[in-house]
Amino acid sequence: MADPVIRFVADRQAYLRNHTWMAAIAMGGAMAVLWALGNPYIWTGAPAGLAAIALRGWYLASEELAVVWEISGGTLSGPGPRVPLNQIEMVRTMGSYVQVITKGGDKHLIKYQADPAATKAAIERAMT
Repeated sequence: MADPVIRFVADRQAYLRNHTWMAAIAMGGAMAVLWALGNPYIWTGAPAGLAAIALRGWYLASEELAVVWEISGGTLSGPGPRVPLNQIEMVRTMGSYVQVITKGGDKHLIKYQADPAATKAAIERAMT
């Protein structure tokens, strides 16, 4: 019997949550830069940071949310090269991302996972 195909799809809620955090950081960062430059209108950094991240999120959403990673036939495949499961050195979570590091040092990100711990566990189970 063939091994089942395991799929990891990007989650829209995780995508929106990540962009909300990025917007908050961009807003604060833009205000800090304006303050450091002595600009009397530091408040303008907040809408500028928000607009920048909102535009980025809107522009990249269709591409990022269409990415599907899958495990089948002893390999992990996604938008990049196929990774044989026996070449995976480490799997770790970073926020809503799962990072896969190969024995050769290549790093791959499986982005916007609803449950990154479950994704990590599924990859580790498939490796054994």
